[in-house]
Amino acid sequence: MSTGVTVALDAMGGDIGPDTVVPAALAALREHQDLNIILVGDESVLEKSLARHKAAVSDRLNIRHASQVVEMDDLPSTALRNKKDSSMRVAINLVKQGDADACVSAGNTGALMATARFVLKMLPGIDRPAICTALPSMTGHTWMLDLGANVDVGAESLLQFAVMGSVIASAVDGNENPRIGLLNIGEEEIKGNEQVKEAGQLLGSSHLNYGGYAEGDDIYKGGFDVVVCDGFVGNVSLKTTEGVAKMIAQFIREEFSRNLLTRLAALITMPVLRAFRNRIDPRRYNGASLLGLRGIVIKSHGSADDLAFANAIKVAVLAVRESVPERISNQLQTYVEQRQAI
Repeated sequence: MSTGVTVALDAMGGDIGPDTVVPAALAALREHQDLNIILVGDESVLEKSLARHKAAVSDRLNIRHASQVVEMDDLPSTALRNKKDSSMRVAINLVKQGDADACVSAGNTGALMATARFVLKMLPGIDRPAICTALPSMTGHTWMLDLGANVDVGAESLLQFAVMGSVIASAVDGNENPRIGLLNIGEEEIKGNEQVKEAGQLLGSSHLNYGGYAEGDDIYKGGFDVVVCDGFVGNVSLKTTEGVAKMIAQFIREEFSRNLLTRLAALITMPVLRAFRNRIDPRRYNGASLLGLRGIVIKSHGSADDLAFANAIKVAVLAVRESVPERISNQLQTYVEQRQAI
């Protein structure tokens, strides 16, 4: 295999599997000339899929056979104990063994998190992993975490999430001093539960660029580069965002198809509508990082198409090039040293 960045893809995971992963992999190889890909899954199925796309195994594209598949409704414990040769587990093992720099999967989130944590282990000083992704905002995008890995966390974990979010914003966006916001029900210091209040105090005394409490609308207004919360609140916020985006798109379609006049108006405004759709297209933001692990694992949406999955591969490539786990570890060490000096 040639040198460069190597990404292992769980080719059987998600709602669509190889029909999404294979074309996405081929598109990613065309875009990134130093990228190598290992397709992990049923070898015969993957070879047939490659043949349909007039492609084959090469020095940049390999297949690693895996005899099992983690289903979307499998319990994490089932995946860990009974599916040790699943495409998900083998892909993560490749990262652990150093044969791949990162893993991308659209499979069962709980199983992916449990397997990645079991195989790769946590970075020193990080108690829990967090799911992090970028959401569109008025000024570009806002990084948000945790989006569902941890339902209930303490103040120290929220501080760790802030460190990890700061690193990924710095690594991907080139923002050396990202502004951190702690999601709360108001901006006033007296508001929020005890975990949030305590986390606010920890963040305020840290080396991070802490900007105070963020309200829900701040995620999209763009006043913060990173918004931190527990996984329960984060997942509800994310799913609400997806629902509102779908509702707006549906309303626009209904209004422009109401009669002949509105259909003509749709033709005239089509360039604007296309630009609007592209700006909020969730496929452009697909690829959530599982931060805090001793390795790079990217979670793609389960129903992602090839464009969305290719974007998840791009996120993995960026994380490898910017050495995200190492930078998280260094940032956390800086904070620990700062606290010890006080």
